[in-house]
Amino acid sequence: MGDEVPLAGLVSLLFVLLLLSAFFSGSETALMSLNRYQLRHKAREGHRGARLAERLLKRPDRVIGLILLGNNLANFSTASLVAVIAFKIGGQPAVALGTLLLTIVVLVFSEAAPKTLAALHPERLAFPAAMIYYPLLKITYPIVWLTNACANGFLYLFGVRTSHTELQALTREELRTVVHEAGSRISSRYRTMLLSILDLEKVTVDDVMVPHNEIVGIDLDDDDDEIERIISNSQHSLLPVFIDNIDNIVGLLHLRTLANLAKTDLNKSTLQSLLTEPYFVPEGTPLSKQLVQFQRRRERIALVVDEYGDIQGIVTLEDILEEIVGEFTTDPADEVDDVVVEGADSFLVDATANIRELNRSQDWDLPTEGPKTLNGLIIELLETIPEPGTSLSVNGYPIEIVEADDNRVRTVRVGPRDVQPVVPS
Repeated sequence: MGDEVPLAGLVSLLFVLLLLSAFFSGSETALMSLNRYQLRHKAREGHRGARLAERLLKRPDRVIGLILLGNNLANFSTASLVAVIAFKIGGQPAVALGTLLLTIVVLVFSEAAPKTLAALHPERLAFPAAMIYYPLLKITYPIVWLTNACANGFLYLFGVRTSHTELQALTREELRTVVHEAGSRISSRYRTMLLSILDLEKVTVDDVMVPHNEIVGIDLDDDDDEIERIISNSQHSLLPVFIDNIDNIVGLLHLRTLANLAKTDLNKSTLQSLLTEPYFVPEGTPLSKQLVQFQRRRERIALVVDEYGDIQGIVTLEDILEEIVGEFTTDPADEVDDVVVEGADSFLVDATANIRELNRSQDWDLPTEGPKTLNGLIIELLETIPEPGTSLSVNGYPIEIVEADDNRVRTVRVGPRDVQPVVPS
């Protein structure tokens, strides 16, 4: 061969073989580095290269067998050709030097460089390569099938089973990571909403409900003027109706049913005839489940009860939606803020405030596992009702008790977060 083919032709052939080796090496890395979810998305959009790549990756053993067949054929042919060229140029001593140079060239230009490029930009190489591999696999299928049969048989001895690879479902935490990594592709507002949806399973109705002592409703023991005042000042379309206290609830009043009533017709007897049956849910129900239940039952409000049937609070559809999209209504009843800014790094906080709402409005990181209010958290940590002037640190936030009485903490002062969070034992 060395005598029949000129040296320039041998060198040209060597260059082509090195390019083929680089192509096989790079395309293998590119195909295996593809994001399977992006690949499926592009395939569904009709991208031809993505569709072919997705088909190939359903049986990765076959495409790997094809790539290894082509890569090894190119590399072995290159080694033989280098030996011929080296012998033709310098005789036997040049063969050893040619082998060393070939190793360096293959390592750098046919392995490291194309694999690195493919890892950085997998789609740029994988999609064109898939258009080549798909018909090539059909042509070489008998050889590839025989190779895979031997390889899979060997793996079978070690308990490894090869089959069609399906796209594995992402866990909730993996989805959170995907949303976080989306960066500028998703606006911060939508990213926050998506993360909130993923967290609905962790949040329960206890976290968002209006607590028992803050429920506003109609007490049938009140006089007609008081009932009329409550209805006129209500900022809600639904009001619980009870006798003496909320635990003796008799129904829910939809205020829109009063629209056609004359003022003179508004009395307790008329109200009771307009009531609908209350809907009860157990405490601890995840928001994701409660949202589905609201949709199925076509309800907008539910009374949260404990294991003894005592009412703990009220949760509404709006409360759940606000967990996803944030506050979207303004309630004059909430005009008194729970947080008053004293200075650049100091806040006076109503200790009855909900911890989750404080974290959301102030961008704090107080613990939400356990008590729902700041008062409950402080009492749980100190295991007593502290005196005014008592100080502690919760998750690195210095907290000073400003006002307290015999049964609860009323007001606290919260300072800037420390670098090292300290929680009293």
